[in-house]
Amino acid sequence: MNRLSDMQLLVDAADLSSLSAAGRRAGLSPAAASACVQRVEAMLGARLFERTTRQLRLTDEGRIYIASCRVAIETMREAERAVRSGTDGMSGTLRISAPSDLGRNLLVYILDSFMDLHPKVRIVLTLSDSLSRFVPDDIDVAIRVGPLENSDLVARHLADSWRVVCASPTCIATHGMPKHPEDLVELPTLVLTTSAGPRNEWRLGEVVVRVQRYHECTDSEVIRNWAVLGRGFAYRQLWAVAADVREGRLMLANAPAWSAPTPIHAVYHPNVFQPPRIRRFVDFLHAEMTRRLPPNADDAIAFSATR
Repeated sequence: MNRLSDMQLLVDAADLSSLSAAGRRAGLSPAAASACVQRVEAMLGARLFERTTRQLRLTDEGRIYIASCRVAIETMREAERAVRSGTDGMSGTLRISAPSDLGRNLLVYILDSFMDLHPKVRIVLTLSDSLSRFVPDDIDVAIRVGPLENSDLVARHLADSWRVVCASPTCIATHGMPKHPEDLVELPTLVLTTSAGPRNEWRLGEVVVRVQRYHECTDSEVIRNWAVLGRGFAYRQLWAVAADVREGRLMLANAPAWSAPTPIHAVYHPNVFQPPRIRRFVDFLHAEMTRRLPPNADDAIAFSATR
C-alpha cells in the first residue's frame, strides 16, 4: 500500500501544483512529502517535477507516470468497491470528448442507453468543433471523426459515416443544382473553421475541390442553420442533416455519387490497466455505431430518408 500512497501523493501534487499542499492532504510534513517524491524519482531514474520556490511543474516523464498512477488508483478503488458490494458492477467517472455534431446527433443517444445499463458510472462529456487529435490526460475516451495522425495512442475503428453536400430548396432554385464537383468552386458555400483553419477542401467521390466563395463559422450548428436559411451549399455529415433532409429543409446534391466516407475512431491512452468502464464503454460504442450507421453510401442515403 505504500506504493499506492506514493502514487496518490504524486497525483495530488500535480493537481494542486504544490508539494506542500499535497503533503498536508496526506498528513505529511513538507520534508516527508519531498522525501517521498525523491524516493520515487530515484526508483524510476527520472525527474517527475521541476521544482522552484514558486512553481511545481510536471516534466514529460512526470506526465506519463502520473497518468498511469491515476489509472492504477482508480482501478484499485473499483476493485475494492466491487469486493465490498459483492458484484462486478461498474462505477466511477468516464470522461469523453467528441465533436459537437457527433455529440448532439448520435452520441447523446448512445450515452443515454449506456447510462441505463450502468447507472453508477458518472459521465463527463466535452463537445467542441475544434478538437485536436491530441488526447489530454484527463480524457478517458476521445471520439474522433476523420483520418488520424500516427501517435502512441490506441485507436479503435468504430464505423464509417458519410459526408454529403446539401443546400436548401431556395438556394438550389436560385443558383441551380451543381452538376460537376468543380461547379461548387464559384457557388456560395458554408465552411466550418477549426483550429487548423477553414475546411474548404471537399472530397466529392473521387474528386477534391477547394471552394472559394464561402461564409465560415467555428460552430457546426450555425453552418447547418445557414444552409437551411439558404445562404449556400454545406458539406456536412449525413447524420447531422438527416432530419432536415427528411423534412424538406435541405436537399442533397448528387448523392450518393458525391458522398465521401469518414472513419470514426475511439482513441485512448495505452494504459495496461484500463478501468473496466473504459473497456466496456468502447465495446458498447462500437456495437452501437455499427448498428446505427449503415455500411455504405447508398444504404446511408436510404436509411436517413426513411428513419
